[in-house]
Amino acid sequence: MATTDRRATTLALAHALSAAERGLAVIPLSRTKLPALRSPHRTGPPTEPLSCHGECGRFGHGVHDASTDPARIRELFAAAPWATGYGIACGLPPHHLVGVDLDTKSETDSSAALRELALRHLFTIPPTVVVLTPSGGRHLWLTGPPDAVVPNSAGRLAPGIDIRGAGGYLVGPGSRTRHGVYTTAPGTSHLPPAPCPPALLRLLLPPPRPHHPPPGTPGTPDGRGLLHFVLAAHEGQRNTRLFWAACRAYENGIGPALLGPLLQAAQATGLTEREARTTIASAARMTGHRP
Repeated sequence: MATTDRRATTLALAHALSAAERGLAVIPLSRTKLPALRSPHRTGPPTEPLSCHGECGRFGHGVHDASTDPARIRELFAAAPWATGYGIACGLPPHHLVGVDLDTKSETDSSAALRELALRHLFTIPPTVVVLTPSGGRHLWLTGPPDAVVPNSAGRLAPGIDIRGAGGYLVGPGSRTRHGVYTTAPGTSHLPPAPCPPALLRLLLPPPRPHHPPPGTPGTPDGRGLLHFVLAAHEGQRNTRLFWAACRAYENGIGPALLGPLLQAAQATGLTEREARTTIASAARMTGHRP
């Protein structure tokens, strides 16, 4: 067992160094997929900072230890000889990596959910790195713009779809865990992480905080702005705008009250009542409400 672990650690280090050569910052992981090095502050006196991100100079700050420097990576793995994998920090330059984790543990088909989102919001996932998990899931690697901070989320985009963004990490291919080895999907290892489609990026970013928006803008609490947003739709935008407005209405707690006006606005743009009701029902389900 010890020999196997040493071999797994050696392979993990080799994979981590290879990832670092591509500009991906890495940390060592244990077989549990958690950072291999525990916090140096866990048993410290109350005077030690609880929000230290590595300023103390010691290892054990999770993703904040991540580095592309080969010497530092070797030091990290030397401090964690039990590590059998490595994590790739998301949100850091130069790639600003965003991970789309398609889980298989939930009852929902996460791949189908992503396809539905793509059809609804008119985007396609470009060819990119795909990592296969031991449980049969997939990690899609995308890149975000430098000025966009994509947060981590679990199931917010759709059931079974988790997002790894700033402050999170992805288990790197070649890592060995309790459940098996993470591998790169055939034909994707040579690809660079592809840019996140703008329509998908808008879904991943947190909604703007309600800072008393001017009357007539999408998101106005009374719904007038949402209705104007739907009415301004051109052909080819009608379903997309209606879906967006309905989602915002349900998120703001005015979905049921705005159902009738949204239907009227949608029909005024040329949608049939059946089309409009189907789109609004999809928005209700997507935001966790009963249509």
